[in-house]
Amino acid sequence: MTTPFAPVIRTQADLEDAWRHLIRPLGFHRRSLWLLLIGGDDRPTPVITEVTDLPELFDAEAADGLAHTLLHLTRDVDAAGRWALLCSRPGVGGPSDADRGWAGGLYAMCRRHGLAHDVIHLATDTEVLPIPLDDATDYVRAS
Repeated sequence: MTTPFAPVIRTQADLEDAWRHLIRPLGFHRRSLWLLLIGGDDRPTPVITEVTDLPELFDAEAADGLAHTLLHLTRDVDAAGRWALLCSRPGVGGPSDADRGWAGGLYAMCRRHGLAHDVIHLATDTEVLPIPLDDATDYVRAS
């Protein structure tokens, strides 16, 4: 029997390490959004969800539906929890304008709906990187 992956995630570095463990091997064929609920005990719940085949540009209206689902799940699973969100896409290099747009849109969605969350991350074919709010600020205003 294997031990479930349940690290304590209290810092951005802890979360980055968790993402590296959870979504390996890197290499993607399309843009996706990965969702992980971190419980009030700072440990991830045992389910990670991938939303696949996302458009290149963030859609605020579609994100409102996602936000309602995340709020419902938070209430049902762990009201003290917070969401870890990671965007993945094929290719290499740091965050593109589209990646920053996704991160900015997700930050704005979380703020609009009162969703607790951690730093949003990006995974490419070669690396996992944080996209902090200050790197997506121009895109948050546009969402």
